Amino acid sequence: MKLHQLEALVASAETGSVRSAARRLGISQPAVTRALRELETEQQLPLLVRSPTGLSFTDHGQALLAHARLILNQMRQAEEQMGLRRGRLEGRLCVGITPWVSLILLPDVLRAFRQHMPEVQLELFDSFAMIAQPLLRTGSMDLIIGQPSPGMSPQEFRIEPILRYETGIMVRRDHPRMGCDSIHGLLDQDWLLNFAPDGRERLIEEVFTRHGAQLDPRRIVQANSALLAQSLVEQSDMCTWVPKIMAVAPMFEGRTVILALRERFMACDLCLISRRHTPMSPAAEMFIHCLKSSARAHARKSGAWSKLLHVATQAPSEGSGRG
Repeated sequence: MKLHQLEALVASAETGSVRSAARRLGISQPAVTRALRELETEQQLPLLVRSPTGLSFTDHGQALLAHARLILNQMRQAEEQMGLRRGRLEGRLCVGITPWVSLILLPDVLRAFRQHMPEVQLELFDSFAMIAQPLLRTGSMDLIIGQPSPGMSPQEFRIEPILRYETGIMVRRDHPRMGCDSIHGLLDQDWLLNFAPDGRERLIEEVFTRHGAQLDPRRIVQANSALLAQSLVEQSDMCTWVPKIMAVAPMFEGRTVILALRERFMACDLCLISRRHTPMSPAAEMFIHCLKSSARAHARKSGAWSKLLHVATQAPSEGSGRG
């Protein structure tokens, strides 16, 4: 396989046609067609299905496409890292960030990062780790800051805790069950929860089962958007399990509360998730430094925050993240 063949394959997949791929790559349409045919001939497998409506991929083509994207993204990252080491503070950094960090810490992180690396092009995804994972796998994303899903393999991903946060049950202020002191008094309410496809049972076990509570599954509404969840909780009688920091953040403070239940819920690790065996770029290292600095600064400014966020004081060992 040659580089120009992989570039033709990825460009064709992302644009949907040979003509558009040629335009993106800045080469002729026959050159793209030739590269694709050479690739199919070398692999002795049908990779593409050509039709009047455009291109689609066979199963063989989809398998090769995943590798091609990873190879091209790793080459781009290698070029950017070498440029940074030569003193060229340019390149691209793509980060998936769990919503509560985006809402609370990210503005300060961006200001600090821009001061150090103003020429680096940032692409940010406000996304739960389980949703961003495919982008990380293909190399389209450099790192994820979030809570790993149970199915994330330590053989494929490096998972490093960077801070720990407390969790609890949140409802709107003036909720009818504001005075409730046990999760057992909330089982007749509707619940807004988010979880990975392979994480539902673990979440139910942590929030309900281990406290002797059994929630009717029909009471659960799954939400994959933090803003959607926040809006619904504020405007309804729904309950949700969240990082406690959400209730004391300036944008939400006074509108929602964490209930003082006698049950204690697990503290979770906010983790840096990256591809194993791929070196961390200087830009990514700077982003993480700015994130930790922002968390420490918020904890110093507010006693309430210091009880809810515990920033790692030293780099943890690889693979030590909790889900």
